[in-house]
Amino acid sequence: MPHSAHPTARAWLDVDLAAVRHNAAVLRARAKAPLLAMVKADSYGIGATAVCRALGVAFRDQPPRADAPWGVGIASLDEAETLRSADCLGRIVCLQPLLPPELPRAAALGVTPSLHRAADIAVWRAMTSAPYHLSIDTGMARAGVRWDRVAALRDAVAAAPPEGVFTHFHSADESLPSRDEQDERFAASLATLANVLSPGVLRHSDNSGGIASRVQGSPGHLARPGIALYAGMFDQQLGLRPVVHLRARVIDLRDVHPGESVSYGATWRATSLRRIATLACGYADGYRRHLSNAGTVLINGTRCAVVGRVTMDMVMIDVTGVPCERGQVATLIGRDGADLLTVGMVADAGGVSPYELLTGLSQRVPPVYHDALPVPVAFPS
Repeated sequence: MPHSAHPTARAWLDVDLAAVRHNAAVLRARAKAPLLAMVKADSYGIGATAVCRALGVAFRDQPPRADAPWGVGIASLDEAETLRSADCLGRIVCLQPLLPPELPRAAALGVTPSLHRAADIAVWRAMTSAPYHLSIDTGMARAGVRWDRVAALRDAVAAAPPEGVFTHFHSADESLPSRDEQDERFAASLATLANVLSPGVLRHSDNSGGIASRVQGSPGHLARPGIALYAGMFDQQLGLRPVVHLRARVIDLRDVHPGESVSYGATWRATSLRRIATLACGYADGYRRHLSNAGTVLINGTRCAVVGRVTMDMVMIDVTGVPCERGQVATLIGRDGADLLTVGMVADAGGVSPYELLTGLSQRVPPVYHDALPVPVAFPS
């Protein structure tokens, strides 16, 4: 099993950066548009600086690659500052609304903000000629100017035309009618502003779900994949490669006799003599408590059930009949030999969102970056 953690590491995250590049290429080809790659939340817990470097974004010591994303997307100025502090020179767009007192910091960091209020646009233009993107709400009801109220921004947009204009889908992968309705609202908004927008204004709407839901490419000039870059969703549909592989060592072994329980609350009891392994990974490491009595872990390429409640620092698995010893590496998410537990599979087993599962992995497990782990033999059934 491939890994390069320190021999005494208890738990870690193997990250396949070549898989990130592969996924970006697949998504770019699917969208037929350059990418505004979402690296918010530290690239969904994987490491934004490492991901940006792997994707070929410009750094002081790294010229941009020809296939690099058009830009990267973040949700807070702290995230942007982390990238700039690492000497990232690439284009950074903040897709979350900023408050007026934050705008000077955005300008100083060279961040392109998302704006949708006339007063904010005026403040931005008064301090800088740098670009901004106009955010239009077509049904998400989270941020942006409502699609049926964009006319109120005509004067502000005429005085300071945006570099880009965008919207965000709420259910593109779940409901094509909802996606099409939002497409229509976005088109109507653009028509309302047509004579005040620059001819080359960049339109973008497709998130991962939007990209996956289309077969003829994205309708905009850019596409904004997030979770699909990291194979958290749409992996089987689009042929994406797994990026994250959560590993932990077996730190104890014991026999549990019939009728005896495992872990807090005695929620699992042995019906026969069972061999139980304890792994050095728990919910403080991002392996969710929801996976209690529901998760599966790979040992020597064999699937072993999680038994009892997942605890803060440890999880127990049934290794009866499976060769296993202290110090051995188990895979809680990812690949071991020919078998694979995808982010989606693990999230489904615990009844949690793959977004929450991925971002939660950043809590305590250190990342170990690879370029690259072996390609899986086949996608699991």
